[in-house]
Amino acid sequence: MTVVDRFRRFSRTWTEIIGLLGSGLLQTDHSLTEARVLFELAQQERWERSDLRSRLDIDASFLTRVLGRLEDKGLVTSSQSPDDGRALIVELTAAGRGAFAELDRRSVEQVTDLVSPLTEEQKTSLVESMGVITHLLRPDDSSGEVVIRGIRPGDLGWVVSRHGAIYAQEYGWDISFEGLVAKIVADYQANFRPGRENAWIAELDGARAGCVFCVERDLATAQLRILIVEPWARGHGIGRRLVDECVSFARSAGYEKMMLWTNDVLVSARRIYEAVGFRLVEEEQHHSFGHDLVGQNWELDL
Repeated sequence: MTVVDRFRRFSRTWTEIIGLLGSGLLQTDHSLTEARVLFELAQQERWERSDLRSRLDIDASFLTRVLGRLEDKGLVTSSQSPDDGRALIVELTAAGRGAFAELDRRSVEQVTDLVSPLTEEQKTSLVESMGVITHLLRPDDSSGEVVIRGIRPGDLGWVVSRHGAIYAQEYGWDISFEGLVAKIVADYQANFRPGRENAWIAELDGARAGCVFCVERDLATAQLRILIVEPWARGHGIGRRLVDECVSFARSAGYEKMMLWTNDVLVSARRIYEAVGFRLVEEEQHHSFGHDLVGQNWELDL
């Protein structure tokens, strides 16, 4: 089955699950489009109709018909803008806000009923999947909630797996690199030094999107290790936030400097290191992971 086939099957299944094929959404007399218009109108006190159309990305004449139906129901009013006589201001009436509140309540109940049988692990998987789908299909959308958190059970395996897959896809590195990351992660867990070492996961809209580790190189030196950001999550400042978190921890732990080892092909990561204040102190050619590379040591005075 192709990606297109699977996508279409998922879309059909999802419309059935949340009941989009009925005559009214959530057992009301509102269509899906009407409900979405009510939702957007409820997010702020008033909208210019042109802004509402841009937000919904629908045809202007279609929006006019939808707003006309809602106005006939007494849920919406339209008036000329006091600032621009050519612009129309659209807002919900008191009845419109009541209609939105009822739709919102029914939607919450529907989703609660859908997810309540799931385990916590299944709920996490569901949230991650929705986040990844959204950002894969809307790569230019810079919105989204970024959270930096500590390591949880299941994260260490994810760190190893994603390093292996991403570096193979983007740089053609062989499986020996995944083995190296597995050793780094295993050593971190086996020899963990509380207060001196730490690791973080970045989440974007609930989906794991990146990681970084801080380990003890020696009593005076911390080492930043295995920084990565998922390709679908780039452009949200996640790499910089992870590095800042790592550097801040190293300072609070009393280290005098921080070092890291990278390769010159990792251009985006190097830009982050330079922006934070790391300086290149050494380069050396080597053959690793199936390629001829130039390894680099960088340092930052803390």
